[in-house]
Amino acid sequence: MRNAVIAFILAVGFVSPALSQHEPVLDEANNNIADLKSLQRGAKYFVNYCLGCHSAKYVRYNRLAQDLQLSEQQLDENLMFTGEQAFDLMEIAMRPDDAARWFTVAPPDLSLIARSRGTDYLYTYLRSFYVAPDRPTGVDNVVMPGTNMPHVLWQLQGTQRAVFHTDEHNAEVFEGFETVTPGELDARAFDDAVRDIVNFLDYIGEPIKRQRQQLGIRVIGFLLVFLLIAFMLKKEIWKDVK
Repeated sequence: MRNAVIAFILAVGFVSPALSQHEPVLDEANNNIADLKSLQRGAKYFVNYCLGCHSAKYVRYNRLAQDLQLSEQQLDENLMFTGEQAFDLMEIAMRPDDAARWFTVAPPDLSLIARSRGTDYLYTYLRSFYVAPDRPTGVDNVVMPGTNMPHVLWQLQGTQRAVFHTDEHNAEVFEGFETVTPGELDARAFDDAVRDIVNFLDYIGEPIKRQRQQLGIRVIGFLLVFLLIAFMLKKEIWKDVK
């Protein structure tokens, strides 16, 4: 048994250079959760393109409206597609067993996806779908090869082809994308739309984050002022001590 394990390890070590793929380079999202307009646009894109399959079950609509400075009418007309009351959670009607049957795996809840994956990962992933006729959804993704997620933003981005070359280890190395059919948005506008979605996902991962950062700045400012007062007081007390 021991010899078999050693042989397996040696075999894996021998073939791994030829089979392994290079890790994708992640682009910087450069999102800003203090950008209220971006969060509002991100919420719009999320409910229109993501909420059909992905829930955000730890977020309530009324909290969303409060933080994004939306009126009850704006909330009801533009964002509340899966809830009836403002205090409802952002859940979906799709049952997990149906989702698993349709997509092989149930689409995950996205409430904490930005905290678990990181904003750079999400920003790069959503922009990295390419045409793959052999896949069930007709697309694949450079960041997550073999993904079961369809390219839900294809109308905005259009379709693109991935260009690879083979390195000295016979591994496919990604070079870039070539446009097949253009979308409704040009490349820069689409990047901005994806950045808005990522910004929204970053916000719902920790809605209190903006207030926490603002409070942190105030606390640091108070400590700096107190430090100055303490320094001046120390000089006054010890001025006669030689």
